[in-house]
Amino acid sequence: MNNTTKPLVGVRVLVTRPAAQAQSLIQRIEQAGGEAIRFPTLEITAACDVAALERVLTDIARFDLAIFISPNAVAHGLTHLKKAHGGLPPRLAIAAIGRGTAKTLTDAGVTGVISPTEGSDSESLLALPALGDVTGKRVVIFRGEGGRALLGDTLRARGAQVEYAECYRRVRPDTDAAPLSARLRDNGIDIVTVTSVESLRNLHDMLDAAARVHLRRLPMVVVGTRQAEACQALGIQTRPWIARDAGDDSIVAAIQAWRASKNSL
Repeated sequence: MNNTTKPLVGVRVLVTRPAAQAQSLIQRIEQAGGEAIRFPTLEITAACDVAALERVLTDIARFDLAIFISPNAVAHGLTHLKKAHGGLPPRLAIAAIGRGTAKTLTDAGVTGVISPTEGSDSESLLALPALGDVTGKRVVIFRGEGGRALLGDTLRARGAQVEYAECYRRVRPDTDAAPLSARLRDNGIDIVTVTSVESLRNLHDMLDAAARVHLRRLPMVVVGTRQAEACQALGIQTRPWIARDAGDDSIVAAIQAWRASKNSL
């Protein structure tokens, strides 16, 4: 097939998503003719403090709004709720950060999800009218342990009562990065995809010093301004390509846009 139907022929893409979430993105890259190099830089595990999680969720019906910050929050949060409480209360309003998280909720049978059509971060969700007037509302945020504080802090400033349901944790995988370091030194990767600041920092820290030099020269596809800023902080030399959101199609579209820009030079 020609490059119109296979626009990523010859492009070697590093995929850093957690192993359990990477397959769909990998398939899309390969369908477009690219080579996907798997190297998860985050591992998702169950929360350590299940008792603390259960204290928050014991009376889940007292909340007016539940916010899920990632597909992992959906997977782990709903699993716990179904096992311990039979699922989500029918009258609880549900919001999601990003279309990927919203789709995960929809696939799980949750309807009427509040979610931004553009962006995949707290700022995008907070800009929606539904989260503007929350005075007196009780909000539970499903997230990983030690997640970002902006969403909860802003909602509290707007008058909401906020609690966190920390239902999973993110850890750096215990993976031998020597083969990836060697591949980077041999110029065996063309572009890198990262979907969180933590995954980018883990990638950088797992590589040897020489491989980091090569990493800093590579183009990056990120899913928000925070990751773009993290690229700059790590000394990445090219301006990152920011996908419209964290969905697989948006990431692949950003890779294709980068490839098209190379072809036009």
